[in-house]
Amino acid sequence: MAHDHAHEHHHGHHHHDHDHGHGHAGHHHGPVDTGDWRYALGLSVNLAFVAIEFGAGIISGSTALMADAGHNLSDVLGLAMAGGAAWLARRASGSQNTYGYGKATVLAALFNALLLIFACGAIAFEAARRLADPAPVASGIVMAVAGIGFVINLGTALLFMRDQHSDLNARGAYLHMMADAAVSIGVVLVGGLVMLSGWTVLDPLVSLVIVVVILLGTWGLLKDSVSLAMDAAPRGVDVAQVRAAFLALPGVQAVHDLHVWGLSTTQTALTAHLVHDRADPKTLLAEAQALARSRFRIGHTTLQLETDVMPDCPDC
Repeated sequence: MAHDHAHEHHHGHHHHDHDHGHGHAGHHHGPVDTGDWRYALGLSVNLAFVAIEFGAGIISGSTALMADAGHNLSDVLGLAMAGGAAWLARRASGSQNTYGYGKATVLAALFNALLLIFACGAIAFEAARRLADPAPVASGIVMAVAGIGFVINLGTALLFMRDQHSDLNARGAYLHMMADAAVSIGVVLVGGLVMLSGWTVLDPLVSLVIVVVILLGTWGLLKDSVSLAMDAAPRGVDVAQVRAAFLALPGVQAVHDLHVWGLSTTQTALTAHLVHDRADPKTLLAEAQALARSRFRIGHTTLQLETDVMPDCPDC
């Protein structure tokens, strides 16, 4: 039996390597490809602007401007981290890092979410202080800087507009930058209202609205990245369905030690023990792997086929 399993394992591994290349071919649909000049240009211009905008927010006494800087930073960070993590994920696995560096995409998403929540907390705290004790706001600076922000965000969005229908990632970048442009226009309008009416309380109110927008966007990211970091099955894979599909294969009597987890934000791995009474274990292995790949998009499978009841399966 041990010999049989070793043979099967080797066969499975051969598939595993074949799938690895296949998974990487589709990788550009997942995280950002950093080889693209548009990302580099968009990142550098936007990062420089975020620093300027935050500084202008402090000088002009506008929490709305600081919140807008936080909103812009959220998308710039998302781009930078996804890009860096995608580059890491494409690196060859080292002798000790047998899974490669795909998990970097998960850690990047997690760090990104935590950083944004911290930034939101700081802006909300300052806004609450301003609501209790309204301070004068230099509306001219606010309008000018937010106006520049609108132009930069719109320009960055247009860089990605061409590819937004063919490339999922470019679409994400496009939609994010368009949303940022809309928020910047909102800050310009508020600056104008404060200037005309003198209602400085509008400024912290708008910053709180922006904070809520950032938090709503970040919550899903935080939830998904925490569960992936805990090696939970990715959101698109129903483990009960995977188990039922394996059990439905001809000759499979029991499925145990089934584990499904994310190797990165785009790649999934599976291990399972299948107890069977098939005369052709090679065909069963091929069927099980094809099922995992085609129906559940799981590229990395390691399956142990058992004909005898093993001591590690009390329910078999």
